[in-house]
Amino acid sequence: MITRRDLVVAAAAGAMVAGAWVASSFAQGPPAKMESTVWHWKDLEAKPTPVGERRDVVRRPTITLDELEMHVTTLKPGVASHAPHTHPNEELIIIKEGTLQAHVNGKEIVVGPGSILFFASMQPHGVKNIGDTQATYHVINWVSPSTPKPAAAAATR
Repeated sequence: MITRRDLVVAAAAGAMVAGAWVASSFAQGPPAKMESTVWHWKDLEAKPTPVGERRDVVRRPTITLDELEMHVTTLKPGVASHAPHTHPNEELIIIKEGTLQAHVNGKEIVVGPGSILFFASMQPHGVKNIGDTQATYHVINWVSPSTPKPAAAAATR
């Protein structure tokens, strides 16, 4: 039979464990703001996805941004990364190789190597590889202090 003493000891032990977890979470704090750095292509691990592969570069705050996220996507021929969509953050895509059809401002535009796409906050956008070879592009997303918060962005749809 569980006694009152057993319950008190169990509650105290649970509180100590929870307190230690909370303290360690606060001790770690938010991620450090990113300083100038370099990423070498050979060090970016290519992870397979259903539509090709993805190389994650970084996802961290900077001195002026709440978050900077960069990755490199490679699409198989004839596939889209995903359906046209919107999000609060702004996005820049730089095409490295291949031919993409980009959904920009309600229009479909064909772009190739060296082309740059800018997608504004909450405007529908997307890309599809319309070539016979793989298409690779660099993606740069950022969240600034003036980026709409998700709840506010959903209200504008």
